[in-house]
Amino acid sequence: MFENLTDRLAGTVKRLRGQTRLTEDNIKETLREVRMALLEADVALPVVKAIVEHVRERAVGQEVLQSLSPGQAFVKIVNDELVHIMGDANESLHLATQPPAVVLMAGLQGAGKTTTVGKLARFLKEREHKSVMVVSADVYRPAAIKQLETLAGEVGVDFYASAADQDPLAIVNGAIDAARKQFKDVLIVDTAGRLHIDDEMMGEIQRIHTAIKPVETLFVVDAMTGQDAANTAKAFNDALPLTGVVLTKADGDARGGAALSVRHITGKPIKFIGVGERSSALEPFHPDRIASRILGMGDVLSLVEEAHRKVDKDKAEKLAKKIQRGKGFDLEDLRDQLQQMLSMGGIGSLLDKLPGVGNVPDAVKQQANDGEIKRMIAIINSMTRQERRFPDIIKGSRKRRIAGGSGTQVQDVNRLLKQHTQMSKAMKKFSKGGMGKMMRMMKGKMPPGMPF
Repeated sequence: MFENLTDRLAGTVKRLRGQTRLTEDNIKETLREVRMALLEADVALPVVKAIVEHVRERAVGQEVLQSLSPGQAFVKIVNDELVHIMGDANESLHLATQPPAVVLMAGLQGAGKTTTVGKLARFLKEREHKSVMVVSADVYRPAAIKQLETLAGEVGVDFYASAADQDPLAIVNGAIDAARKQFKDVLIVDTAGRLHIDDEMMGEIQRIHTAIKPVETLFVVDAMTGQDAANTAKAFNDALPLTGVVLTKADGDARGGAALSVRHITGKPIKFIGVGERSSALEPFHPDRIASRILGMGDVLSLVEEAHRKVDKDKAEKLAKKIQRGKGFDLEDLRDQLQQMLSMGGIGSLLDKLPGVGNVPDAVKQQANDGEIKRMIAIINSMTRQERRFPDIIKGSRKRRIAGGSGTQVQDVNRLLKQHTQMSKAMKKFSKGGMGKMMRMMKGKMPPGMPF
C-alpha cells in the first residue's frame, strides 16, 4: 500500500541532515518535494495545500529536541498532519440501538460493495461477536443476489433470500422483519450500484434510506480511483446522510490519494479499509497506523493484533515445548509456520506492517512472495510422513519423486531442505539458552531504545 508516496516522502528528510534547526530556507525544498509527492499520489489539491501549509507553520523555527535530528522532527510533524487530515482516530460502527441495527451499503458498481458486505459480516461476527444477517436489494445486476448468498455461506452468517422481480424496498422491509423475529443483532443491506451517479440510482437509495432509517450508511469506494473517490463520496454525501466510508482495494493502491482526501473533502470518517481479496481482509481504519505505514515506519500494533487473532496458540505452545525438550524442528513444523503466515495475509501484508521495509531493495521484496510460500508447502505435502519427520533420509531418488509430485524442480527441494536446516539450527540455539547470547551479539546493531 502507498509505495510511491512512501518512497517519495522517505527521501525528503535526507536534505535536512546536519542541520540544528528547522528554518524557512532548509525546509523550503523539502516542502516542495512533499507537495510533489502528494500530488503524484493523486491527493486532491485542497488537501495538498492544507497539509503543506500546516506542516510549514509547525516546522519553521521549531527547536529540535536533543534526541532527534531535524529530519526526524520534520517526519514527526508530517506524521501528525497526515493523521489529522485522515481523521485523528478510528471511528467504529455505532450499533447501540434496538436490534436489528441496520447498516446500509452504498456505492458505484465495481467498487467491491457486495464483497465488502461479506467481509463486514465476518468482521462483526468474529471480532464483535454479533449475530448477523445480510440481504441483497440489488435487483439489476445479474447474479448479485446469488453472489451475496455464496459469500454469506462462506463467512457463516444468515442470508435473507430475495429475487430480481421484487421491489428493493419490499425486500429490505422483509429482511428487517425476519432479522427481528430471529433476534439478529445486525442486518447489512447491499444496495444496487451503477457505473456512474444518476438520478434514478440516487432516488431509489434515498427512498430506501428514508423508509428504514439505518443506524449506519456506509459509502464503499475503490481506493485506486484516487481523488475521484473523494469526489464521488462527496456526491453521495450530498444525496445521503453518510455516516462513514469504506475504502476497498487499498492493497493495490500504490498512491494513497483516496485515503488522504476522503475525510477532508466529505467530512465523513473512513471506518474500514479493504486490503485483499480474502473475506478476512477488512481492517478498521486507524489514521495513525496508516500514516505510520505511509512514512515507512510500519504498523507493528496491527501486526500484533492480527497475530493474536490468527495464530494457532495451541500449535505454537506445542512447538515451543517440543523445542525446549530438545526435539527437532521438523518439516511438519515448518509447514505449520508457513500456513499460519498465509492466514495472516501472506508475505505482502506482513512486510507492509514492518518498520523500515521501505529501505529493503526491490529485488529482495520481489523474492518474498506468497507464491514461494505455497510452493514450499506443496513440496512438503508431496513428502511421506516419515520424510517430513526425518528430513535427513531425503536423498536423490526421493528428491526427484517429491519434485515431480509437487510440480517443482529438484533444486527447489534442495533449497527448501537448506532453509529448513538453517531454521532447525536456530531453534536448537534457542532451546539451549542461546537467545540471550544472540541478543548480546546484536547489541549495538539495533535502533536506540531497544531493551537489550
